[in-house]
Amino acid sequence: MKAIEITNPGEVKIVEREMPQIGKGDVLLKIKYVGFCGSDLSTYLGKNPMVRYPRIPGHEISAVIEKTGENVPEGFQKGQAVTVVPYTNCGQCSSCKQKRFNACRFNETLGVQREGAMAQYIAVPWQKVLKHEALSEVQLALVEPLTVGFHAIDNGKVTDIDIVVIFGCGMIGSGAIVRAKLRGATVIAVDIDNVKLKIAQQLGADFTINSRDQDLHEELHEITNGDGPNVAIEAAGNPLTYRAAIDEVAYAGRVVCIGYAGTEVSFTTKLWVQKELEIMGSRNANPSDFEAVIKYLKSSHIDEKILISKTVSPEDAPMAMKEWSEDPGKIMKILVQF
Repeated sequence: MKAIEITNPGEVKIVEREMPQIGKGDVLLKIKYVGFCGSDLSTYLGKNPMVRYPRIPGHEISAVIEKTGENVPEGFQKGQAVTVVPYTNCGQCSSCKQKRFNACRFNETLGVQREGAMAQYIAVPWQKVLKHEALSEVQLALVEPLTVGFHAIDNGKVTDIDIVVIFGCGMIGSGAIVRAKLRGATVIAVDIDNVKLKIAQQLGADFTINSRDQDLHEELHEITNGDGPNVAIEAAGNPLTYRAAIDEVAYAGRVVCIGYAGTEVSFTTKLWVQKELEIMGSRNANPSDFEAVIKYLKSSHIDEKILISKTVSPEDAPMAMKEWSEDPGKIMKILVQF
């Protein structure tokens, strides 16, 4: 079968691989669309410490069931449209024992620690397959990336009385914008790209700030009557936005960090302690986040195509990845159509 492989940093190839073997509890999926994720870009750039080369990337999946193993429940039938929860969990570590499976100590994500879905077929355990035929093939590929932002808002305990600032309006930040608005919060979207800020408005952001052209502190001061936002979501993975989240969040505020910064980030502890901040990480997503995103996509009137920068064939994927690496700030989502 045809697959996309990141052979070495900066090198993407179309390769031939053997068809997956399915176990008794597995489902063989025929891939329709797979999204390139920021982790895939990091792999391409040689900056992902969890990856060994060569690696088939991809964990944002739209597929149909091709075949099922003998122990798969009868509800899984050939031709059903599905997406996939791409994470593993051991069930025994301290996180799993708290049912926080998203933060499993031994998690292996498709396309990162193990071979991903950028191929014509993939086999996965039936427990990781989500059937949702009410969603289109394109919508199914957007479920997983949106769940990550949904999960961050859940971690931040956002309610309808909160003002939430979201740093970074890519796919992860977009998910956070949507979830915060569904919770009834006032949302401030911050980015340095006006196209992304326009999309943030379409997704429901009440205010947008281009922190390259506008004074971030003054804008937030005016919007929040000098208090600062109650919740800050760091979805950019930049040392500047990590510091801004601490600086700008309100006293007794909450800071949720999703992005991986490429370098170490130093903080002065004064504001951390003085504001009595809750600062937490946010990783992957839980089953409830997948359910919430699917419900949103089924009922929303938003055209999900605003989230997709381009759709390419497998043959065009190497060039698409190269172009993305040269100007990452301009891309929301690249889908590969098999």
